[in-house]
Amino acid sequence: MKILVALSGGVDSSMSAKYLQDMGYNIVGCYMKLHTKPGYHEENIRKVKKVGDFLGIETHILNLEDKFKKEVFMPFVNAYKTGLTPNPCAICNKMIKFGALWEFAKSLGCDKIATGHYARIENGLIKSAVDKSKDQSYFLANIDPQILPNIIFPLGDKLKSDIKAAAAKIPQISELASQKESSEICFVETTYIDVLKEYFDTNLPGVVRDVSGKAIGKHNGYMHYTIGKRRGFSISGAHEPHYVLGIDAAKNEIIVGLKNELENYEFKTSNFNNFTDKDSFECFVKIRYRSEKLPCLVSKFESGLKVNLKQNNASGVASGQLAVFYDEFDRVLASGFIK
Repeated sequence: MKILVALSGGVDSSMSAKYLQDMGYNIVGCYMKLHTKPGYHEENIRKVKKVGDFLGIETHILNLEDKFKKEVFMPFVNAYKTGLTPNPCAICNKMIKFGALWEFAKSLGCDKIATGHYARIENGLIKSAVDKSKDQSYFLANIDPQILPNIIFPLGDKLKSDIKAAAAKIPQISELASQKESSEICFVETTYIDVLKEYFDTNLPGVVRDVSGKAIGKHNGYMHYTIGKRRGFSISGAHEPHYVLGIDAAKNEIIVGLKNELENYEFKTSNFNNFTDKDSFECFVKIRYRSEKLPCLVSKFESGLKVNLKQNNASGVASGQLAVFYDEFDRVLASGFIK
């Protein structure tokens, strides 16, 4: 079997390639150039080629900058411009890593693709990784269900600490074990505001209102805020912390309130990415990457989903973020972007 491994120059993807080669698979490596951040690619490509030389495999450089800008980067910018809180990694996984890369893999005659994501596939469903602290099933829940049979996640049953320890014992790639991990959005060097200011004015002082519509303070520009944020704006006469409840991009206003006003017992999604054949089910939902799973009832509604929480209300449900639905075995049943 021929497998294309997405290589980033990091320890996870590099060790994924090694594990698959050790299992006897025919491995091909590929590095994706997704953006034009100065100095970003040169060092990564050096590491990828070093890994390729060590494993004795062919490595490709795939330039996807135009596709990435059109399908991931500009939607990210436009989402903030319209007052949403985007999730570019979830979109990138669908359109780029498990979209364009899979098409490239097929052109090379590959049977499957593999990445260094911490996740598993069980009974045709994405499942949380053994290493819960590194689990990336949330970000993978937006990919096309049809591609799952063509994906391998070699690290899904392993611990990150073991991966780094194993890499440290291999002289040719030991440098990867100690390098700093990338945890932020790959094209954001400092803050997302620095990215946005290249495309529209981010210095837009505006009015802060309470839920009744009364003007109670000032803010720096609506794009600086996400639902649930409690800093960066001023309000007069407040004795308790206030949180962002809503964003009105057209008026450049934010609506704030007390913490209990952040809670929602139901919400809707704009789409329904279904990994099962069911239109309604009981499950657990995550409304952002690091949030807890909450029990809920999900039903198809128009082109998306209606979500009713069964016990605890969700705090800080943000339009534009991905809601991911799991069964009791930590398997992804569906996902949808919050309206």
